[in-house]
Amino acid sequence: MTLSEVKNQLASLSQLQFQLPNGDMVPSHFHVTEVGVVQKNFIDCGGTLRDEKVINFQLWSSTDVDHRLAPQKLKEIIGLSEKLLDLGDYEVEVEYQGTETISKFGLSFNGQSFVLVNKQTDCLAPDKCGIPQEKPRVKLKDLQMIQTQCDPNSGCC
Repeated sequence: MTLSEVKNQLASLSQLQFQLPNGDMVPSHFHVTEVGVVQKNFIDCGGTLRDEKVINFQLWSSTDVDHRLAPQKLKEIIGLSEKLLDLGDYEVEVEYQGTETISKFGLSFNGQSFVLVNKQTDCLAPDKCGIPQEKPRVKLKDLQMIQTQCDPNSGCC
């Protein structure tokens, strides 16, 4: 979800909610403690130079259970960040405290809440570093079923 998509969704919300990947909700007294742009310059395992930028929100829950961040207030924080940090319309990632360390998530929207989406690592150059493509796994019993359903005159047998 890009920053412009987040702002568009904020305009239609009366309350701000974030849902964790397991379905639990981030406590409603959370704070957005950071809005920024994170730039990552790197070389992948195939030797390709890469430059990525993402917008980063950091969510934090405190003992201040009376705190509630309104959608309009987050939109104002984003607006100020756009002016001061020259933010582009990049993908948004969210940092949130996991059980042992900070976790990073992608972001989507389900019509009522922003949903934190698990991120996965991946090889960015499988063709250059020798990673074979995964072959589809087929159960032998399914193959037999297909063969028994084949008409002998169809040419498939």
